[in-house]
Amino acid sequence: MKDYAREYAEFSLRVPDKFSFPLDVFDKWGSRQALFWTDGNAEINLSFSDLKTSSSKAAGFFKKTGIEKGDKVLVMLPNIPEWWEIMLGLMRINAIPIPATTLLTEKDIEYRLSATDIKAIITTDEDVLKVENAVGAYGHTPLLIFIQTIVNPSIPPLTKNSSIPPFAKGGEGGFSVKQNVWIGYMEGKDTADAFEGERVASDDTALIYFTSGTTGPPKMVLHTQASYPLAHLITGKYWLDLRPGDIHWNISDTGWAKAAWSSFFGPWHMGATIFSFYKKGKFDPSLILEILHKYPITTFCGPPTAYRMMVKDIPDAKRFIFPTLRHFVAAGEPLNKEIIEIWKERTGVYIYDGYGQTETVNVLANYRCLAVKPGSMGVPAPGFIVDIIDGNGNSLPANTEGDIAIKVKPDRPVGLFREYLGNPEATEKTITGRWYITGDRAYKDEDSYFWFVGRADDVILTSGYRIGPFEIESVLIEHPAVKESAVVSSPDEIRGEVVKAFIVLTKGYSPSNDLIKELQEFVKKHTAPYKYPRKVEFVDDLPKTISGKIKRKELKIKEWGR
Repeated sequence: MKDYAREYAEFSLRVPDKFSFPLDVFDKWGSRQALFWTDGNAEINLSFSDLKTSSSKAAGFFKKTGIEKGDKVLVMLPNIPEWWEIMLGLMRINAIPIPATTLLTEKDIEYRLSATDIKAIITTDEDVLKVENAVGAYGHTPLLIFIQTIVNPSIPPLTKNSSIPPFAKGGEGGFSVKQNVWIGYMEGKDTADAFEGERVASDDTALIYFTSGTTGPPKMVLHTQASYPLAHLITGKYWLDLRPGDIHWNISDTGWAKAAWSSFFGPWHMGATIFSFYKKGKFDPSLILEILHKYPITTFCGPPTAYRMMVKDIPDAKRFIFPTLRHFVAAGEPLNKEIIEIWKERTGVYIYDGYGQTETVNVLANYRCLAVKPGSMGVPAPGFIVDIIDGNGNSLPANTEGDIAIKVKPDRPVGLFREYLGNPEATEKTITGRWYITGDRAYKDEDSYFWFVGRADDVILTSGYRIGPFEIESVLIEHPAVKESAVVSSPDEIRGEVVKAFIVLTKGYSPSNDLIKELQEFVKKHTAPYKYPRKVEFVDDLPKTISGKIKRKELKIKEWGR
């Protein structure tokens, strides 16, 4: 995008009566490179044509097992090449993928089984016992499909059950574990007839995501064929700024909606290559820098946590000079101004922060054609009218805090979810007059850039003042002792509630009363003095959702329950 004002004014996304992401977007790219996968040793390069062939075989296999249009399939896989193949295969038969992280517990899986009618579960051999236990507790057995990976010594070998007729109780290549029968994906796919797919109505259901549950039990976010597969053109074209030939790396887990944004629909709309590095274990900032040096990656997307850890843990500025990278983006949580400025100083390039939800495609962002205001959420994406409103749906003046809202009447934007499945009350609560209410608080400045304040239920009310936790966290991160922080309200007999900061220290620093006083004075000097944290607690780590977001609600409940 070269001219934001013109592009924003003229943008229109045509929604056809019928649509298929594989047929109408993916397959057209032909021999171009679609996926570059590595675990640091082996490398797999797949063209769009390669994945068209293999995912069509996958589609034929799914049809043969009895999975049909509209059936819901829980896809609980790590970022192995089969994840992309399986997602495409399910879309070709217009089944409904429910992507899920492998970090789900047995109770998480059981919750999903009880929440909706899941026809099949697809996972690897390493998670079959976890699924077995969840299915056993739930009492209903969906189709169970597994992919054989490196054998986990803690899992008993899968044994062939020769008494099972083909596709009667699980399928050809069936294996028994405990009381259930598992279908071998690779064996079944290899013998299946290819099915390239068919188009369906654009308002048909395409995917379901369970929200990360930061403010309660996970809700089912239902996206149509238009609202995610089609509308992520906005994400890939404008915010990710991708083009054919780019190699894009997004370090999101496959179970997070951010993978749909940046590891699937967005890049492939633009004919770009998706890069994936597969390694188990905790996030390692040094490894991320090594990969960015070793491989010809041109664009990179990471959560704010990853950028903060790289900046705070690795002071050597020379390690931030990358041979092929031209564009960095971040999403998931707001990114602190301090981190963006250090990154620009070290790399010569800004991190372009973006905003959206599981319920939307990219809605607000910093764009390469506009001046970056470090710490800002940016401006509205083409296709969206976004504003700051009060509780009655009225637009607020500049520098006035309110709700981030997306205009849905008279014209509903394409890239917005249809509903919370099975929860009409929650769906209804998101609408105020002409607006969809995101649940986030912010303000606009005089240039119409948006600035994040916090989740609506995270804002702290103390002695008549309203304080957004993100502002305090952004000041704290500037102090060399602070690696990460989370700010919440804490009960106080006089003020009702006060600001409390939970702080993870950088290496080389130790908790002390002197350090608490130093941090409090630091906040007083860098923002309004009344905002300083009257309480400080040092912790080894912060509770986070499976997608990496800090669970402030958990900390707040802990505080108010003391």
